[in-house]
Amino acid sequence: MTLTRTKPLLIVTGLTAALALTGCAGSAKQKESDGAAGAGGMIAQLTFPSEADASVGSLANYNPYAPKPLTTTWLYEQLIVRNALTCEETPWLAEKATWEGGEKLTFDIRQGVKWTDGQPFTAKDVAFTFNLMKQYPALDKPGVWTSTFGAPATSVTAEGNKVVFAFSGNAAPKYDGIIASKILPEHIYSKVGDPTKYVDKTPVSTGPFKVGSFNGRQLVLERRPDYWQADKIKVKKLVLEGQYDASQAALKLRSGQLDAYFGEIPNPEKTFVSADPKNNHFYYAPNGMSVLTGNNEKPPFNDAKFREAISYAMNKQEMSLKATYGVMKPASQTGLKLPSMDKLLPAQYAGKDTVMPYDLAKAGELLDAAGYKKGPDGKRTNPDGSPLAVNFSVQAGWIDYQAVADVAVKGLNDLGITSKVTASAPDSVDGQKKTGDYQLMIEYLHGGCELAKNLGTKLSSTQIPTKTEVLPNVQRFKDPAVDAAVTKLAGDTDRESQKTDLAPLVDTMMTQYPVTSLIYAPARVIYRTDKAVGWPSEQDPYANPQDDKLLMLTHLTAPK
Repeated sequence: MTLTRTKPLLIVTGLTAALALTGCAGSAKQKESDGAAGAGGMIAQLTFPSEADASVGSLANYNPYAPKPLTTTWLYEQLIVRNALTCEETPWLAEKATWEGGEKLTFDIRQGVKWTDGQPFTAKDVAFTFNLMKQYPALDKPGVWTSTFGAPATSVTAEGNKVVFAFSGNAAPKYDGIIASKILPEHIYSKVGDPTKYVDKTPVSTGPFKVGSFNGRQLVLERRPDYWQADKIKVKKLVLEGQYDASQAALKLRSGQLDAYFGEIPNPEKTFVSADPKNNHFYYAPNGMSVLTGNNEKPPFNDAKFREAISYAMNKQEMSLKATYGVMKPASQTGLKLPSMDKLLPAQYAGKDTVMPYDLAKAGELLDAAGYKKGPDGKRTNPDGSPLAVNFSVQAGWIDYQAVADVAVKGLNDLGITSKVTASAPDSVDGQKKTGDYQLMIEYLHGGCELAKNLGTKLSSTQIPTKTEVLPNVQRFKDPAVDAAVTKLAGDTDRESQKTDLAPLVDTMMTQYPVTSLIYAPARVIYRTDKAVGWPSEQDPYANPQDDKLLMLTHLTAPK
């Protein structure tokens, strides 16, 4: 486990509710013709690792809703691609999306798209896909027909080239799940019974490739000249082959047998880039953040003053160096991915450094003031005089988490807080999250654009883990005012008011320290530029390199 966890853009009037949840994208932004995508020559072949794990074996199944399809990326497509880094949107099978309040969502479906068997793709295919989710609930990953994150749908209908979702109440938080759902061909999947059990051996899809061959080990995909945006697809052949660990991937990349890898390679600058700085590169985008999570229901972590004090004892630069070889930057205490989400910052934090500095002296002063005094032996006690000791639970084998935990515990011990790391099986740590039987651990704060579902659920008392389920509020933070703010943020459909709605959550992070932001967690791409250029980068973060591979493909061209 690792720390994971041009033409001007056209604003689409009325797309407010779900986009407004972020305050970052606001509306679907069209990139119908992108300069980077249209320039350059054709690429004969690119080779990526297989998307299927070794257990798939020789079974050819392209059903995007199967537990283990051969590929989930290159064949079946979604309605709109939303870049989780910048929150910008690129219309895909839908040209536009429009909310009316939070109860009605309409998609304008792209015309002229064809399935690989030559049949036209229509709005009926879209409506069919989502109605199939009602018939087979296991298919309903976005929760369209349930009360998960918003009111359930009452109907999904095709009306000409439009698809209309009607909900029984506000359903704005479902938006990201809806637009990311893969659309199925009605003329095929209406005949297969339960789609979750269907083995799709001859895929009929709308994507840029068709299956060339699969020999049980190597999947070869061939470019479709009749693809609806074929002018943006410069890769003639895409080969998916092999499941590689870090050392194998590094060797394959250096030798040119792989053109990109999306997993972790420790110290990529040394192990990969240095071998050929001209052609070897990497981009580790901030995908979320690792956070220091104390049990807010138990002393001393039920004391916000204690939580604030120890936040200054976290040496984030050292954590980055030991866990990510210095690649990932210290994270903002706001809970937002900065600088990409700068526009969301409340006025009092705009333009300020919101990363908690490493300052042991200040941490000590704050602990003294809060009553956590040092005794003659240099060890601190609780305000009632009892011994102060902290046990840090960490998942055994998660090397990066263990590295961060070691640095955190050193900071606490340097403050005079007796602390130790206890490594346990990941399942055991999950059990501690469910029961609350822990003091301190590392957790993940999702950095996606639907902040009511991400930062909001991290702080909402409705999202405290149960005995059977790990929910986001692992620290068990409770504040009725914060709950009300999360509800308002989730239900607001006005883009301009989202910054105001978000402000109480940011302020809570900055003043009550329900969790302490440590370092950003990466979405990775490690790549070569001898065959293809146009990869996303820190200078041009047009795509999340792990989630937006299809969008990334439209930017790749042969080097000049």
